[in-house]
Amino acid sequence: MAFSSGSGGGPMADINVTPLVDVMLVLLIIFMVTAPALTYPIDVNLPQKSLNPPPQTKTPPDPISLRIDASGQVFWNDTPYPLPTIANMMEVEVQRDPTNQPMLEIDASGDADYGILAKVLASAKNAHMDKIGFVQN
Repeated sequence: MAFSSGSGGGPMADINVTPLVDVMLVLLIIFMVTAPALTYPIDVNLPQKSLNPPPQTKTPPDPISLRIDASGQVFWNDTPYPLPTIANMMEVEVQRDPTNQPMLEIDASGDADYGILAKVLASAKNAHMDKIGFVQN
């Protein structure tokens, strides 16, 4: 036989890994050269440092508390209103002073219907409310 155990004077059957290592190094170099060509730049507008911030002359209005309970009832500052009335109230708040809007703090119950929350957010978007936050309990 051509194979032998560790002791003895016969030939050893070892695999020559040198060509395999050469091929792997060539593939590594090819991937290293082509990888930067596959990336593409993304334009991101980052905020710039302002040496002179604009003065705050207006005090922000009190935030609006909007609560949605599990039954789907919407409360505007702890007073229940139907959803179309809430949409009108949002538009009135924005029209008072579009540059100094109140913060809309939405507190949705964990059991609340997602559709009601989606309608409230759509109404806020249609009213052009800029400051919307979620209250986490």
